[in-house]
Amino acid sequence: MPDSPFLDLDRPPLSQAALQSALVRPGSLWSAVKVVERTGSTNADLANAARENIREGAILVAESQFAGRGRLGRSWTAPPRSGLTFSVLLRPDVPTARQGWLPLLFGLAAATGVRAHTGVDVRLKWPNDLLVGERKLAGVLAERVDSAVVVGMGLNVTMRQEELPVDRATSLLLAGAPSLNRGELLIAVLRELEARYREWVDANGDVEACGSRAAYLAGSATVGREVRVELPGERVLIGEATGIDRAGYLVVRSEGTDHKLSVGDVVHVRPANP
Repeated sequence: MPDSPFLDLDRPPLSQAALQSALVRPGSLWSAVKVVERTGSTNADLANAARENIREGAILVAESQFAGRGRLGRSWTAPPRSGLTFSVLLRPDVPTARQGWLPLLFGLAAATGVRAHTGVDVRLKWPNDLLVGERKLAGVLAERVDSAVVVGMGLNVTMRQEELPVDRATSLLLAGAPSLNRGELLIAVLRELEARYREWVDANGDVEACGSRAAYLAGSATVGREVRVELPGERVLIGEATGIDRAGYLVVRSEGTDHKLSVGDVVHVRPANP
């Protein structure tokens, strides 16, 4: 049985029934949970479902994903059941101009949930990468589908050193997390996301009023650092990240001028003598 989920006992399969019972309750944001053994992309699958008017709050989890994408179109892969690969479907009733904050909100909720559940000091690299130290633990990708938004995450849980796709990555196993139960982690993240999402929607997308901007800044690994930002058109901006505005833009001060960036690949510049 080459595809048996029980070949690696350190990586047991997720229980759809247990997740459904914990998350889908009367009054909950979450409307359905589906766990699949393998798919190309959970974001792409939920995007197709969104076009068929599926309800808000649908959650799709894949034990293995073979066509996953990260930010800037990068490919993303991981061994089966070594992490959490999932997407959620949201239909935020807030002004479109304020919805750019949603992927940051997702990253904030994930970092908060993982930190609370494991005790690992997880920080945020703008816009929504999760870091342990300077190593990437997880990434978030949001995509608009008509009036809906599909947000997906890939979180490394039990990946071993030799399984990491790049040297600058890490996993909760390598970070020394005392709990590696993926079901419990997913529940922690999604409950935190539900709470923060509802506060944001109730505030009509005002990140100051709901406290999301302050919470994000408190957990940021980027603000206050010298950064190198690779911009579209092969442009590069080097300066100090001084803040994140109400639209979710990164503010970088370079040669006395503040630049507000909506996109860009951020590199934290290491000090010469740490």
